[in-house]
Amino acid sequence: MSRSAVLNIDTQCSFFHRDYWQETDFPAFQQALTRLLNGAQARHIPVVDIFHVEGEGVFSHASGYVKPMPFLTHTPAVTFEKHVHNAFTDTGLDRWLRQRDCNHLIICGIRTEQCCETTARVASDLGYRVTFVTEATLTFPMTHQGITLDVNALRHRTETVLAGRFATPLTVSACLELLT
Repeated sequence: MSRSAVLNIDTQCSFFHRDYWQETDFPAFQQALTRLLNGAQARHIPVVDIFHVEGEGVFSHASGYVKPMPFLTHTPAVTFEKHVHNAFTDTGLDRWLRQRDCNHLIICGIRTEQCCETTARVASDLGYRVTFVTEATLTFPMTHQGITLDVNALRHRTETVLAGRFATPLTVSACLELLT
């Protein structure tokens, strides 16, 4: 039997204060994430909130921004804080999931190609079945060596490297249908 849990990664106010923050894709992200979280909770699937915390800056507790984005209305089953890109290292998440016999993880949150993707990879390596709900993740354009990858390119790249190896990329609708 498969028991699922949703990992809502870094959907926190800290991002509003980063120089790369853009509103462009935020409304669609809000809508997709809200649908996913509401659908999961309606099916009695626990939602785990993960917050990134650093010693200084907008990701520090002192900033006051390490808190859920205002549009989030769900009640998390538990909240963990992380200090690295994945949600497992030194957080207690793996123990919490195993104590509840959760073996299927649904990944959503911010940033698609960073903390969400890294968590999906680690989860797979730990033996979890992973669903990556790309439309319920958010990212921003990135430039390296003079080449800019836009949001669509980053999402496509993430799905490409995860599919068939670390996770199954699904839409919100397909994920919720799977959980019915």
